[in-house]
Amino acid sequence: MNDLLKRLDGVDERFEEVSTLITDPAVIADMKRYVALTKEYKDLEKLTQAMRRYRTLLGNLAEAKVLLETERDEDIRALAREQIDEATSAIPTLEEEIKIMLIPADPEDSKNAIVEIRGGTGGDEAALFAGDLFKMYAKYCETKGWDLAVTSVSEGTAGGFKEIVFAVSGTDVYGTLKYESGVHRVQRVPATETQGRVHTSAATVAVLPEAEEFDVEINEGEIKWDTFRSGGAGGQNVNKVESGVRLRYNWKNPITGTVEEILIECTETRDQPKNKERALSRLRTFIYDREHQKYVDDIASRRKSLVSTGDRSAKIRTYNFPQGRITDHRINLTIYNLPAFLGGDIQEVIDKLTIAENAAKLAAAE
Repeated sequence: MNDLLKRLDGVDERFEEVSTLITDPAVIADMKRYVALTKEYKDLEKLTQAMRRYRTLLGNLAEAKVLLETERDEDIRALAREQIDEATSAIPTLEEEIKIMLIPADPEDSKNAIVEIRGGTGGDEAALFAGDLFKMYAKYCETKGWDLAVTSVSEGTAGGFKEIVFAVSGTDVYGTLKYESGVHRVQRVPATETQGRVHTSAATVAVLPEAEEFDVEINEGEIKWDTFRSGGAGGQNVNKVESGVRLRYNWKNPITGTVEEILIECTETRDQPKNKERALSRLRTFIYDREHQKYVDDIASRRKSLVSTGDRSAKIRTYNFPQGRITDHRINLTIYNLPAFLGGDIQEVIDKLTIAENAAKLAAAE
């Protein structure tokens, strides 16, 4: 038995066990366990299918080699050679896929995400660039069929955003968007520049896994709620109805032991209950992010790759308008399709970042 088959030993049994467990009423009643087992079932299903194909290919290869050695009929020998070529070509690729599947997945990857974009150095130009980044992600989410909901916004004086926070929900959102965390730098001639000089500005992007209700414990009885009238355009309803909500919650930091007051406002909709629900979601995510920061730091310190360290201060990408290029500094990748990229065509770079991270994980595992 080869080394990979040894590592796959027991996968069939575990798949059958999990298949039975997720139909057990006691497991279904325990939401946290049920969600974890459902995720494991999906991962094991993919692995089991790949493993069965791998075993079939190995069997076909061995059988074809025997035929080639023992048969005299040229038609059968030709078929055997064809089968050997097919298996020899397919086996290495499938082995790499299985090795990646055997690396424990980050449990955060399947979660929805909260994305925060903030204009950094560069004043008005940084706010405009933060607006460009938001449009880029909005277009990308649309192509993926994900839902995007803005939860908080502070507009720039010349357009764009000083800060914008939005929630994205769909399949494997955090695992896809996590590579976007860090400092995004732009080099271009601002609209306000009279002498045509190129300026450098920056915006920071933070992508956080959205916390599920059962990920963190919040005593909702201790939340202090205020309501207020939303500002901005919106007709008579805005002036008359107190639809905006403000949440205050005293949270004890489990690492330092200190009590911090968390303040969250939500004015996204004109429906007060919906705003309350979204404010609660942000509170859960904030606490979850803080409580899991040590976990993130541990992962980052062990990871050989700089692809998704979770370091929000690292310069990850430059958008150079005069040259029409994007450079991702983590994998030294430069591409010349800036307009399409800012139009949401970012999948190629995410794919290459995923490959780089998987390669680093494989090297570490071996």
